[in-house]
Parts: sequence; structure tokens; C-alpha cells
Amino acid sequence: MASKRLACRECHHIVSADQNACPHCGSSSLTEDWAGYVVITHPEQSEIAEKMEVTEEGEYALKVR
Repeated sequence: MASKRLACRECHHIVSADQNACPHCGSSSLTEDWAGYVVITHPEQSEIAEKMEVTEEGEYALKVR
């Protein structure tokens, strides 16, 4: 069984459920209620990263509630 994944409400970064805070922005506002998944590998060349205001590589939720 795969571990539960959470999304940061502030930056949309996806983290494992055993984390208490987002390693990217430090927010402790994490949620299970998210949809869509994107992996950003080259944020400086990505139109999606630009629209999402993402500047670091990583896994992100497209929609966070």
C-alpha cells in the first residue's frame, strides 16, 4: 500500500504524510484534499511552472482545497 501524500496549501508542493511542514516553504498547512499532479523538472523552461509560480523542481498538486 502506498503512503498517503499531502499537498501544501501555500505552494502546492506534494509531501509524504509523515511530514509536519512543507520542506519548500515551511508552511504547516498541509491537506489530503488535492487533485491533479505535475512533476516540474526544469522550472526555468516550463510554461506550467511559470503559470503556477513554481521556481523549484519537484512534485506539485494542480488544485488544492
